[in-house]
Amino acid sequence: MNIRVEPASAETQELLATWRYPPPYDFYDGDVDPVKNPERYFEARDDANELVGFYYFESKPPDLDYGLGLRPDLTGRGLGLEFFLTGLAFARERFRPRSVFLHVAEFNERARRVYERAGFRVVSKHVRTFQRFGDVPFITMVDEAPESGPFVTA
Repeated sequence: MNIRVEPASAETQELLATWRYPPPYDFYDGDVDPVKNPERYFEARDDANELVGFYYFESKPPDLDYGLGLRPDLTGRGLGLEFFLTGLAFARERFRPRSVFLHVAEFNERARRVYERAGFRVVSKHVRTFQRFGDVPFITMVDEAPESGPFVTA
């Protein structure tokens, strides 16, 4: 799948708020929390200009926090690693971070497997509290050796 990444439009933000995932992934439904810092969101579109997902980048120099979401009907179809790596390559080129960090709900084994296949490892755990879900354990992952990865730009 070819993916074009660009800043998310207001229309895209509205569309993301309508996305619904099956349990337990409904934790990631688009309307759970109001969007803060919309300038950190980037839309991912395919060759037919269809919205396939989004990326979220929060610069914390010299590092970067990276978040993403694949459109609900595209999840579970083996597209996660390619989608993830596309956003990672974009992030490394645009932000040039020393390290990239991911924060993922501990129950989300599907995402964790994708991130591990991309060379990320767990470095810490923490709990976040949500009005709708209560206390949710999270893991933080970091890329092990960004300087040796295939997406590094000089």
